[in-house]
Amino acid sequence: MFLHIKEVLTAEEVALFRQQLWAADAPWIDGARSAGGQAVHQKNNRQLAQGSELSAQLQGVVKAALNRNALFFSAALPRRIYNPLFNQYGDDSNFYGNHVDSAVMHSKADNCWVRSDLSCTLFLTPPEDYDGGELVICDAMGEKCIKLPAGDLILYPSSTVHQVSPVTRGHRISSFFWVESMVRGLEQRQLLFDMDMSLLRLRQAHGEKEASVIALSGTYHNLLRMWADV
Repeated sequence: MFLHIKEVLTAEEVALFRQQLWAADAPWIDGARSAGGQAVHQKNNRQLAQGSELSAQLQGVVKAALNRNALFFSAALPRRIYNPLFNQYGDDSNFYGNHVDSAVMHSKADNCWVRSDLSCTLFLTPPEDYDGGELVICDAMGEKCIKLPAGDLILYPSSTVHQVSPVTRGHRISSFFWVESMVRGLEQRQLLFDMDMSLLRLRQAHGEKEASVIALSGTYHNLLRMWADV
């Protein structure tokens, strides 16, 4: 599943991130310090210090935005979300080469283990402010090059090979995190998402009390009951 979710953050929230993360005293550190395995040799960026007060404050803003976004919930069916992190690309720290995200991650912030079913990048910099910096995702159909408006999010399988291409002008700042879904299987999640979107259209066209809407809603929840772990 590759899903572009628009306007996860409001314009006011984007402005808040810009004010805080572009400040001269923002605690950016070498991103390679948090990389593991093969990723450490590919990672050349800066990352906001996870233990900082600023990181905790902005994590709360991202989590609140995700909690109110129905499309994100329908697509991801989140069981656990790794605490959102923040990275910066530009100047001499400007790329992240091809890698695959670790299958299981430990968050020091809440002492929680998270299986990475889905990866998420929440763009915080307007695309016209920098050159390069595309999120490049490789799958069986080829490469997808993604560069979204500030406040928009891309959701994609953590099992894919991906990279951030070199930033050649300006700076690219984003939040990134991983989701452990209640439904582990990619195919099952896709089927449930497609069904939920069809149900939404049926409700809009015929209302909640239509017999076919009620029946299909029951099928959706029975499948979710069969496949979900909570």
